Amino acid sequence: MTFGGKTAHMCRWLAYSGSPINLEKLLYEPEHSLIHQSLHARLGAETVNGDGFGVGYYDDVEVPPAVFKDTKPAWGDRNLRELARHVRSPLFMAHVRASSGTAVQQTNCHPFRHGNWLWMHNGAISQFGRLKRDLVLAVEPELFPAIEGSTDSEVMFFLALTFGLREDPPGAVERMVGFVEETGRAHGVEHPVQMTVATSDGERLWAFRYSTERRSRSLFHSTTTECLRDLHPEVFMRAELSGDARVLVSEPLRDLPGLWIEAPESTFTVISHGLFEMHPFHPKPE
Repeated sequence: MTFGGKTAHMCRWLAYSGSPINLEKLLYEPEHSLIHQSLHARLGAETVNGDGFGVGYYDDVEVPPAVFKDTKPAWGDRNLRELARHVRSPLFMAHVRASSGTAVQQTNCHPFRHGNWLWMHNGAISQFGRLKRDLVLAVEPELFPAIEGSTDSEVMFFLALTFGLREDPPGAVERMVGFVEETGRAHGVEHPVQMTVATSDGERLWAFRYSTERRSRSLFHSTTTECLRDLHPEVFMRAELSGDARVLVSEPLRDLPGLWIEAPESTFTVISHGLFEMHPFHPKPE
C-alpha cells in the first residue's frame, strides 16, 4: 500500500473488554490469533508485523495499567507466551508492529501509556517528518517530557491528551485529527491521516476508524457473547464470559461468516459495562 507517496507499513492490534480472561485466549489460541497475524496477516498492508510488540492490561482501575513491550517479533517471544498464559484481565490491548520508518525500539512499541490511559494505533501520518515539528510543538508543555519515542502514533496520543482526552475522548480525538489535517494541508500534504485507534482509561474502551481519504485500514468487532462462544468454542466454551464481552480486531480471528462486523468508515465505538455504541466521527479543525 502506498500512502502519501510512500509505502505505508501497517500494524495489527486487538482490544478486549469483559469479564477477566487469560490473555492467551485471544493472543494465541484462535486459529488466526494476533500472534499468527504477526507473521501471516491477511488484511494489512504487510504480511509480516515483526518490528516489535506490546500488551497493556488493567487489573485495578485505581492503579495504572501494566505494559510489556519488546522489539523482538511476537511469534517467537517466550516471555510473552509465559505472561499471556498467566495474566488475567477484564480489559487489555495488544499490538504487533510493522514500522513505518521510525526506529525499532521499545519506546516506539504500542500501546503507549500515560497515567491510567493506554493508546495504540494502526496507520500513519503521511510525511510525518515534514509535519513533526509543528505537531510536537502543539503538545501541552506539561505533557511534552513524557514523550519517549519517535513515532507519529505517540505524538497523536499526546496531542489527544492535550486536546482533552481525559475529559472528552471522542471530542479530543476529533480535535487531534482536525489539527493534524490542518497542519498537513499547510505543508501541502493531501491526505495526512490514516488510522484505526484504540484507547482506554480502564473503565471504558474507545475505537476509531478514520482516514482523510476515506479509505481506512480494517477494523472489526465481535457481536454478542454467544457469538463469541460460537466463534471460538475451543477457546471460550468453558470460560465464564460476561454478557457484555467484546473484542475489537484489525482482522477476524477466525473465518466464520456473520460473527464479526466491520466498523463503518469514519466512526467511533465506545464499550463500557454493557454499553456498546457506535457514532459518526467528524474531525474538528482547531
